[in-house]
Amino acid sequence: MSTLAKPAMRPARAEFSSGPCAKRPGWSPENLRSAVVGRSHRSKPGKARLKAAIDQTRQVLQVPDDYLIGITPASDTGAVEMALWSLLGPLPVQLLAFESFGKDWVTDVVKQLKVPAEVLDAPYGRLPDLAKVRPDADLIFTWNGTTSGVRVPNADFIAADRQGLTICDATSACFAQALDWAKLDVVTFSWQKALGGEGGHGMLILSPRAVARLESYDPPWPLPKIFRMKKGAKANLEIFEGSTINTPSMLCVEDYLDALKWAASIGGLAELQRRADANLQALEEWVEKTPWIGFLAEDPAVRSNTSVCLKVVAPEVTALPAEDQAAFAGKIASLLEKEGVALDIGGYRDAPPGLRIWCGATVDLDDLRALTPWLDWAYATLAAELP
Repeated sequence: MSTLAKPAMRPARAEFSSGPCAKRPGWSPENLRSAVVGRSHRSKPGKARLKAAIDQTRQVLQVPDDYLIGITPASDTGAVEMALWSLLGPLPVQLLAFESFGKDWVTDVVKQLKVPAEVLDAPYGRLPDLAKVRPDADLIFTWNGTTSGVRVPNADFIAADRQGLTICDATSACFAQALDWAKLDVVTFSWQKALGGEGGHGMLILSPRAVARLESYDPPWPLPKIFRMKKGAKANLEIFEGSTINTPSMLCVEDYLDALKWAASIGGLAELQRRADANLQALEEWVEKTPWIGFLAEDPAVRSNTSVCLKVVAPEVTALPAEDQAAFAGKIASLLEKEGVALDIGGYRDAPPGLRIWCGATVDLDDLRALTPWLDWAYATLAAELP
């Protein structure tokens, strides 16, 4: 196989990582000069910035007024586990497991909390049978599979008159996909995903139904301090007004506020979703005319517009042993990183071998269009070395 010449155009920004994700266009450390540093996060200025982060999240993400929003430790993982440890127990439990993080929540529920649960699973690239979701059970699921490139198409599989709570890990869906708030009781995400914030902080959003469960139920297991959301028999509302359980980084808070300000300035949620959709479309158009590559999520109806997962489908590669296929995909990612045109695009370690390209709103469409010729070049260069 002949090699291709190196493309003339390079992405202006080579950050295509699926977390932490690309900073917003035009970002600079200078944007953080208003950060409340060297002060307590419980000082008036500190609490005001934390409260602003909550209020602006509600505005940009269009969270209903009667839902509570809190800032949590330990990123999206901390937010999800805070909900699992605090709310599970009174009803049967179901989990959707179609990618790595959904499987992590299975481990938490079944092996750590030891709550009897039904696991509805599916291989990477597909969704479980959503018709099996029960209205009388608590449901834990990822809206968008960060490591599989698969998302639920909508919330139609959730009953409006459900008895159970829905606990939704939406970390790679928020700000890019349309969440049906009426069907969601707990929603979690982290700053480092869709808006390219810094790592270590999560967001926990509770519906009135979730708050009612929190206040009416005390789990039988110990709750670590960072999971405790109650003061006596009531929800500790201070947590949802900027009084965080542990100490946040005020530099990270300022960075998140900067991302929210940018999001509002370009047109808010609708424009964020449009940008992510356009980015996915650019990759879809390239894949359609490129025989060596395909989507891990073959069904367009459930394909992610943020964490887009690709697989090498060329016969000369698929004929190789599994470990050599993985090595080939890894070499593509490494070669492009060496060239400085695509950073951190290797597939997730537990997923099938392939590439993963972040297409969220902080990535510019022109950079994705400039990337695809480099993907072709890297493939041709490496395929020419195959025996």
